[in-house]
Amino acid sequence: MCQRLLRGCVLVALSMCWFAPSRAAEQDLAKLVSQSQRILFLGDSITHAGQYIVCFDAWLESQGRHPLVINAGLPSETVSGLSEEGHAGGKFPRPDLAERLERVLKLTQPDLVFACYGINCGIYQPFDKERFARYQAGMRHLKKLVEEAGATLVIITPPSYDDQQAKSNFSYNDVLTRYSQWLLAQRDQGWLVIDLHGPMTAELARRRQSRPAFTFQPDAVHPDEAGHWLMAATLIRACGDAEAASATSAQQWLLRNKLPAELLTLVGERENLLRDAYVAGAGHKRPGVKSDVSLEEATKTAAELSARIQQLTKSVSQSPPKSSP
Repeated sequence: MCQRLLRGCVLVALSMCWFAPSRAAEQDLAKLVSQSQRILFLGDSITHAGQYIVCFDAWLESQGRHPLVINAGLPSETVSGLSEEGHAGGKFPRPDLAERLERVLKLTQPDLVFACYGINCGIYQPFDKERFARYQAGMRHLKKLVEEAGATLVIITPPSYDDQQAKSNFSYNDVLTRYSQWLLAQRDQGWLVIDLHGPMTAELARRRQSRPAFTFQPDAVHPDEAGHWLMAATLIRACGDAEAASATSAQQWLLRNKLPAELLTLVGERENLLRDAYVAGAGHKRPGVKSDVSLEEATKTAAELSARIQQLTKSVSQSPPKSSP
């Protein structure tokens, strides 16, 4: 019992460090974001679901920034090019980002790229040096192509994996910790890396001290609403806005800033519309992911949504303060 409590305290202490990037790193990322007109997100099904991107985009809008944010996440995808036997019941192998990356970059023409990969890349198996090497090679290839396209890459370490929700004879979260540690070590080589894995693992341990059954990921992989907000808050904090990131939920952040819930709804509509059109427009090999709307139609509708979004944030910022009773 004492050992478990000690481990929890250590994780909480570490989370305070993980959640606090250097001031220089915050300034660099904040500057990159403020100067970018087109921001691309790449990732697997967690990114494709996109709630954390919606929250991040809504935060940008609330700051008076209006870049085009494109979610090009693809379910099941890896950067390692690996796929476990019998994936999806044997219907199809995991898609490999390398197969579509050049087309995505050409179509989206981003200034800044956020990429979050890893949870699928270990293939949910114990740590293996060959799989790890494939992941490293895939991340290097991703960085090379993004930079050749004239954009800047920001890597997000993989989210935690909830071993408690899918018990096994090994910890897959520990595998992802090793992947994350390697990514963080690349900061010494000039890579821009935001640590999500460390804070998410530590926050899960902290909450379980009082609620042993708590989880961010009911199926061990895919974050729920609280998990997506934690992901968004991690990005927002990395951009230097600790106050916004301290909110316990997207709803609390909206209330604090007197923003209507409609903001998240409209930003979500815009994101999903553009995501489906851009992912389909670039092409991929993942069955079951398509768009019935052309990129031209999606862009037109997105512009209409953007006007409504900006009117929402503008009206809130211009509304007079309420008088004290």
